[in-house]
Amino acid sequence: MGIEIVLKYFPDISVEQQEQFAQLEDLYKDWNQKINVVSRKDIDELYLRHVLHSLGIAKIQQFLPGSAVLDVGTGGGFPGIPLAILFPETHFTLVDSIGKKIKVVEEVVEGLQLTNITPMNARVEEIKGQFDFIVSRAVAAMPTFTFWVKGKIKKESVHERRNGILYLKGGDLSEELKAYRTAEIFDLPDYFEEAFFETKKVVYLPKKFKG
Repeated sequence: MGIEIVLKYFPDISVEQQEQFAQLEDLYKDWNQKINVVSRKDIDELYLRHVLHSLGIAKIQQFLPGSAVLDVGTGGGFPGIPLAILFPETHFTLVDSIGKKIKVVEEVVEGLQLTNITPMNARVEEIKGQFDFIVSRAVAAMPTFTFWVKGKIKKESVHERRNGILYLKGGDLSEELKAYRTAEIFDLPDYFEEAFFETKKVVYLPKKFKG
């Protein structure tokens, strides 16, 4: 299962974007042999488990040109790199505290010649500046995550949806999210038919986290 699964759900992407998505497999296979950032099983299903899963956020929120997105705990570059390919005029800052993971991100970004990504080897608390949206893929429970990113979301929204967090999570979230009355949960099976997405969700939390 390769790039065709991306085209199945995002048929209108440009030829350049198709080429960039197509290059991901070779780049990750090559770098994964040197620095293991993706499990072997996941590498074989890279487009399903990593690329399309990352793009689940794009089914919920389209990012406008000139907006800024922070990807926290990006690991090998997910969800940030697929989103940056899809939204070339949006700037993405990809942060991870593990240096070897950011090394892979840097190499993939260079291989794809993406100019809208800034990779950073740092803890999120050290990141300066504010962003329209913060994205991530299940790096911590929501109370921990909201503590990490406090003060990093811009007040003024340029999108119709209020600035906030877009978080890829799985399973039953009722306990974890009970303190967040403003949270909205989007089930990815509403957008993708593959069995892998059966329990996968995007959680949207607007800037004012509680209340």
